[in-house]
Amino acid sequence: MITHYGIDVLIGVFLILMVILIGAFTFFEAGMVRYILIAIVLVVGLLTLNFFRDPNRITPNEPNIVVSPADGKVVLIKRFTENEFLHCDAVQVSIFMSPLDVHVNRFPISGTVKLFKHIPGKFLVAFADKSSEVNERTHIGIEQNGFKVLFKQIAGTIARRIVADLQIGQHAVIGERFGMIKFGSRVDVIMPAETVVTVALDDRVRAGESILGKFTPTAEGAHQ
Repeated sequence: MITHYGIDVLIGVFLILMVILIGAFTFFEAGMVRYILIAIVLVVGLLTLNFFRDPNRITPNEPNIVVSPADGKVVLIKRFTENEFLHCDAVQVSIFMSPLDVHVNRFPISGTVKLFKHIPGKFLVAFADKSSEVNERTHIGIEQNGFKVLFKQIAGTIARRIVADLQIGQHAVIGERFGMIKFGSRVDVIMPAETVVTVALDDRVRAGESILGKFTPTAEGAHQ
């Protein structure tokens, strides 16, 4: 299954590859140059298809969980005070997505989108901690019965385009697709400090399936 977020790129890439392939057979006789061009076309074509793959996922049917919004490797777990959306002590789990990972992003919890903004910035390597503050990124905040999660799509050195198909006020469903980051990137997931983190550094996680944390519903949410 190929994500619809990548159709425009796929069309462009395969048109270029088709031109190269036609040129290989038109201007070069059978030999090393032709075979190299054919190999390049095949490799680039397969890598592009691989990048835009969009496998189905089964989200755990458990209450009060935060699932990973991205495929990749856990590269950072830290605690700090978050003052943009949660306004409390928080724990952050950062996931690095290599160009070989699935890049479609999914909602980490169900709830209402309360924050959504795009921030222009630099394109430092995505696994660097400061990329969370200076790189091109989107900030997305979701609230579920008083429990809030903030997550950031962060562009990297190669990734230069962030797709987030959502708006403030819409209903988010845990595990459903909402966008992607094209060609290598990072996602930060920021949860209240009392959330029990269920992953460790260097763990591999899968979007919509891997549980990052478990939480206790707030008193506010319990009365709604």
